[in-house]
Amino acid sequence: MDEKDFSLLHMLKECGNITHAADRLYLTQSALSKRIKAIERELGCEIVIRTRKGVRFTPEGELALERTAQARRELELLRRELGASQGEICGSLSAGFSINYSIVHLPELIAEYHRRYPRVQLDIVTGQSRTLHASLQTGQLDVAVLRGELPWDGMQYLLAQERICAVCTAELADRPLSELTYINHTTDIAHTALMTRWLHENNLGNDANRINVTDLMTCQELVRRGIGWALLPEIVLGGFDGCIRPCTFANGEPFIRRMYVDCQKESESLPQVRALIELIKEQYRADGDFPAAPLP
Repeated sequence: MDEKDFSLLHMLKECGNITHAADRLYLTQSALSKRIKAIERELGCEIVIRTRKGVRFTPEGELALERTAQARRELELLRRELGASQGEICGSLSAGFSINYSIVHLPELIAEYHRRYPRVQLDIVTGQSRTLHASLQTGQLDVAVLRGELPWDGMQYLLAQERICAVCTAELADRPLSELTYINHTTDIAHTALMTRWLHENNLGNDANRINVTDLMTCQELVRRGIGWALLPEIVLGGFDGCIRPCTFANGEPFIRRMYVDCQKESESLPQVRALIELIKEQYRADGDFPAAPLP
């Protein structure tokens, strides 16, 4: 078996179907089936069972998946360490960024990183923080910029504390929020709970006068057009010329959301990873978002 076989098995597990896996691997079904048979002969056991619903891995197949995943990680780590020993920042880097961060900062960040370190192979994903957090836990990502309080036992750096603000246009600023349409956006469970708490503490929990949207930028644009008001983080309010009121809970605690950089223990010593983290921090320092601090 070699690395191509490792990837083949994991693609088959992901797809659960010979046809779909063959398409993803740019192979014919016949070629994929023959390779599976060759792997089974080499291992001396059956690793997949074909069913009407696709393919299922046998217990031996599940063990093969586990071991080949470990082997892939070790080979990748070896390549990275060898690349680092050559004195130039190179190798590969898998990084995840929360959607809100991505909209505002990611293009500039990646363009600058690539300009400085053109030999680093980048694999960048964006998404909800909880989804990225799950990928970080399974080792699919080296580092991630996440929003909210998510448990992590690796390196974690507090990147920013952004205020949550009640926002509307200047034309609506003198009207009570209770008279305006509340524009709600989908977010993670923890932040939704805090938003609900603030709304109830301020007697603004009326669902009758509400518009629900799935993403933050649509929510912001509706506010800009004077449709109503919303609870928005400072990260998306650059250039907004309406009314911005930082929120506070009934106990006097400010309504904030923290943003972190989380990194795998196995990856934090890699030069390309440290370079990305330093550039993220540099970007925020330039914007005046947080004071300089050394890497742990």
